[in-house]
Amino acid sequence: MNHKKQAEEILEAIGGKENLSAATHCVTRLRLALHDEGIVDQEKLNQIEAVKGSFSTNGQFQVVVGQGTVDKVYKEFVALAGIGESTKEEVKQASSEKMNPLQRAIKTLADIFIPILPAIVTAGLLLGINNLLTAPDIFFDDQALIDVYPQWSDIANMIIIIANTAFVFLPGLIGWSAVKKFGGSPILGIVIGLVLVHPDLLNAWSYGEAVSEGSVPTWNLFGMTVEKIGYQGQVLPVLAAAYLLTKIELFLRKRIPDSIQLLFVGPIALLVTGFLTFIIIGPITFAVGNWITDGLVAVFDTFSWLGGLIYGGLYGVLVITGMHHTFLAVDIQLVGSTGTTFLWPMLALSNIAQGSAAFAIWLASKDEKLKGLGVSSGVSAWLGITEPALFGVNLRFKYPFIIAISSSAIAGLYISAQGVLANSIGVGGVPGIFSIVSDYWLDFMIGMAIVIVLPLVGTYLYAKRKKDV
Repeated sequence: MNHKKQAEEILEAIGGKENLSAATHCVTRLRLALHDEGIVDQEKLNQIEAVKGSFSTNGQFQVVVGQGTVDKVYKEFVALAGIGESTKEEVKQASSEKMNPLQRAIKTLADIFIPILPAIVTAGLLLGINNLLTAPDIFFDDQALIDVYPQWSDIANMIIIIANTAFVFLPGLIGWSAVKKFGGSPILGIVIGLVLVHPDLLNAWSYGEAVSEGSVPTWNLFGMTVEKIGYQGQVLPVLAAAYLLTKIELFLRKRIPDSIQLLFVGPIALLVTGFLTFIIIGPITFAVGNWITDGLVAVFDTFSWLGGLIYGGLYGVLVITGMHHTFLAVDIQLVGSTGTTFLWPMLALSNIAQGSAAFAIWLASKDEKLKGLGVSSGVSAWLGITEPALFGVNLRFKYPFIIAISSSAIAGLYISAQGVLANSIGVGGVPGIFSIVSDYWLDFMIGMAIVIVLPLVGTYLYAKRKKDV
């Protein structure tokens, strides 16, 4: 492949160097900040040999090139454009200027939760392994594997401790990522997050029982009674605390000499944030978080099939807009508050549906480039990354996307009506079954069959009839 020629063609298709503000790349994509995305010649871009797809998200125009090729094309690209190589942060900054307040809020949530996602997904997979060992009726009738082979019980216990750690100390993870995003010291973010789950505090999961028994511990602060409770599994309290901590830290750093900042900035910021969190921020956000959780649970308890139909069908649309990142926080809140989530299983099925539609284009197409894109993006979607399938194949032809979201809506209706739950967030595709509560494996597999067969067959037959691939 002539990388310089590919770079020239990409630069021409996006409107030339005059339309380019900044550029960087990740493992597979060119990430571009453009002045006007409306002048991009999408048809010309799709015909370029190196390009496997393109899409716009969070103010960035991203061109899928592929691992191993993208860095070579990028070097030629920035040389031709006459711009220096930019960092991801510089491109994000250039892109954010075009965002409205809602887009910036969604991007902020994404930037906070995506860095901690590997820990959460890993925990979900480990919980799946624990399910195999401890759930009855998988290998033996009415018995778990550890009941028949007790020598495995301690291994299962060790696995659950490792798996649960990410959720037990979730505020520490969120505190680190949030403070880093807001511009403060990440180590202080970890500390404030861990403060909220200190073992001397009443565990949040025991709060309801303590209230009914009238045994909630309290502090007496100069006549003011403050409940001495922790915030295990909570999202909103630590987000608000991290924001406040960062603002206080930055305020102090501007006013305290560098030579004594170590003695004053951290202690003052943590003390003020801690007091305000336990007295005001924590109780308010704890209540709001529980209202959100209780409201969602009530809606799905009452209209489970309708909720599944809507969320299962709309999730693919949410990915296009980037709003799916907001539901990551909701899933984490649900797992933290109830121990399970009913939203995430529909996410996994939606991803599988998009992959199946891409596979159908691979089978129906006679174009070698499109066939390669269909199979590679289909595999990616089945493993939880849908953007290549969405933007490179399904939205390009429209009907694969429509068939995919219709199929995932049907599957969402079914699994919601059956009450399917996940222990946690896992790999959002075929391996997602390991994060499903074992009692619902059969129902989830039926849902998987729906989103594999319907998009594959429906898209293939329609593509053959339309003859546009």
